[in-house]
Order: sequence, then C-alpha cells, then structure tokens
Amino acid sequence: VESGPAVMLLWGLFGLGWLIVAVSSFLINHFELFGLQQAFAALRGGQPAASEFRTPLLYRCVRHPLYAGLMLGFWSVPVMTAGRLLFAAGLSAYVLIGIAFEERDLLRLFGERYGAYRQRVGMLLPRLRTFHPAGRRDARPATPHTHRTGG
Repeated sequence: VESGPAVMLLWGLFGLGWLIVAVSSFLINHFELFGLQQAFAALRGGQPAASEFRTPLLYRCVRHPLYAGLMLGFWSVPVMTAGRLLFAAGLSAYVLIGIAFEERDLLRLFGERYGAYRQRVGMLLPRLRTFHPAGRRDARPATPHTHRTGG
C-alpha cells in the first residue's frame, strides 16, 4: 500500500489490534492468564482461586477479543513482505488451533454456561443478531458471566 491515507488507516488498525490485546488481557484476570496468580499461590503453599466465568465489555461482543486483536495486528501492515506474510499466516493458524483447544477446555470447565455463550457470541467477529419472523430482535439478555482465559 502506497497511498498516504491507506497507510495511515493500516497503521491505525495495527495499533488498534495491539490495544485490543492489552485491554482484553486486563478485562479478564491478566495475572491468571500469564500464570502469575498460579505461581504466587504455589509460593504461598496454596491453590489459586477457582476460575469464574464472566464476559466483561469486549467479551460480550466476541468470545476471543484478545485473539481478534492479535489477528488484526498480524495482518494490518502497509508493507506485506514474504516474511511478514509467513509470520501472519503461521501465527493465525496457531491462534485458530489454540482457540479450538481453549474452547474445549472452557466447555469442560463451565459447561452449559459456556455452551450458551458460544451459541450467541461470535468467535473472532461480532455476530449479527438474529431476527424473528415478526421482526422482533432476539433479545436474550446477556448474563453477568466471567471469562477466565486468553482469548
């Protein structure tokens, strides 16, 4: 991309992606996500607190905003060299594989609560709301859950 406005747009999306990553990690338990909570609990000779399922802010729109931010950061660059393309494609595949394993674990850990969340919220992109034949929007209320892990 060589156009000034397009370059600025791509750098803006790049920055937005990494901002989403940072914000998403703090919306859930940042210290648990990176293993610090577990390490501190082990140092104190105890067990870390049990994870609770919740969906703060961005997690109400997509199930894995952290991973969506990573993907945006990987792909939103004005110069896509062969190396950068390989990097973006490889890490995108890694993220998608990781999501599959993480979702399996979340279903096992949180059961039907996560299953219902998974049905109503998109994985990496917001899902359009479904509409009933009478034109009423499907207005199932979001439950005050918490999401325990990464994505």
